[in-house]
Amino acid sequence: MTRPQSRIQQKNSQTILDAALDVFSQAGFRGATLDQIAEVAGLSKPNLLYYFASKEAVHTALLSGLLDTWLDPLRAIDPKGEPLAEIMAYVHRKLDLARDFPRESRLFANEMLQGAPRMRAIIETDLKRLVDEKAQVFTVWMDQGRIARVHPVHLIFSIWALTQHYADFDVQVRCVLGPGHDPFAEAGRHLDTLFRRVLTPD
Repeated sequence: MTRPQSRIQQKNSQTILDAALDVFSQAGFRGATLDQIAEVAGLSKPNLLYYFASKEAVHTALLSGLLDTWLDPLRAIDPKGEPLAEIMAYVHRKLDLARDFPRESRLFANEMLQGAPRMRAIIETDLKRLVDEKAQVFTVWMDQGRIARVHPVHLIFSIWALTQHYADFDVQVRCVLGPGHDPFAEAGRHLDTLFRRVLTPD
């Protein structure tokens, strides 16, 4: 039976994960080292290894926590709600995640770009089941004429692409927009208009 961590151990574990998030989101898994993570965390490498046995263990712990955060907005779509309102709320929750958790978004993107070696099993099971479940909800709404007919899974892909872009390509977005712009406020208004036009029935 695993003994619960003390308050100091919990604090140190979280410090390591916060530092690792910085390092992994900038350098990717292959470019990151335990020495870099320990330095950012302000701990010695042996101290880090007391909490996590390897770089892979740190990375896996980060990704496991991230996936729940990433999927909660999709889980929150209510089949009994008003369809367009539910989908637009999901779009805005995803955009809020991109604004509030940019490092986590880049960490997830880096994992996907590498072929998802540490997350493929979860993607093929938990994530796929959730997407299939919500796609079926969208299909029912389409059959009822409550939203326009589009491919339900590609609709989810489009929402992911058009929201996470603002975290993963933050530098490009801000450089192109120039000073004086709030990318997320402007994106929220744009995506609201875009998806409402696509999904409002004729």
